[in-house]
Amino acid sequence: MGIAEIFPNPTVKQVIFQIRFPYLLYIDAKIGDFQLKIMNEFPESAVLYRRMFTLADLGPEIKLEDVQRQLEKEPTGQKIWQFKSPKNFQLNVTNGSLDITSDYHKTYNLGDKDKFRDVIIFVLDNFLSLISLPIINRIGLRYVDECPVPSVDRKTFGSYYNSVFPLERFDLADADEMDFKAVAKRGRCYIRYVESLRKLENKYKLILDFDGFALQVVPKDYLAITDELHEIIFNEWQLTIQEPLKEYMRKPKVS
Repeated sequence: MGIAEIFPNPTVKQVIFQIRFPYLLYIDAKIGDFQLKIMNEFPESAVLYRRMFTLADLGPEIKLEDVQRQLEKEPTGQKIWQFKSPKNFQLNVTNGSLDITSDYHKTYNLGDKDKFRDVIIFVLDNFLSLISLPIINRIGLRYVDECPVPSVDRKTFGSYYNSVFPLERFDLADADEMDFKAVAKRGRCYIRYVESLRKLENKYKLILDFDGFALQVVPKDYLAITDELHEIIFNEWQLTIQEPLKEYMRKPKVS
């Protein structure tokens, strides 16, 4: 299962794992115990408050004071418990979600160390030992790759990528940007595939965004589902890239 090698110069820039679950008030009382369980891996911690902003066309008959009084009666923020690792990855917990974001990990399950799968297991097993979730409403695994475009020549581009862009109609050399998005079912899971051509720092880049997710998951099945999502993403990645890109990733990274 998964990529057959660990590349010295991988194109993946960010990997994200997330679960969403029913809003639980009692997480506030458990978060201190959770912090102690994960402190060795996530020593930095903070509590953030995400404010919600309301934009409204008040009209001539509505007073600003009336709007302010109404907003004060309604919840306008979300508490976020944030934990950070020295290895540049981050964990966020709210009353209805948990997510792990990493710019550090380049492999899901290969090698002896630094596997993103191990971080997921460490965090989720500790979380579920304290928080009894009735159901996971959504579980997701997402990879964002920033890939080189050595030339806007259609033949060269086609040798690197099995792109879904309609290049027979829109010439790559004439394009400022291109975007494609599809959401498709894969067995009991889903894949959201996004392919975007962007000009970043005066160079063209191909952004590949693979977002696998499943709905209504029994908490004890979280790892089996996450492994399945990774396999689906890997298959889509394999269908998209060609051998010249693999050769690019095998070369040592130049600072």
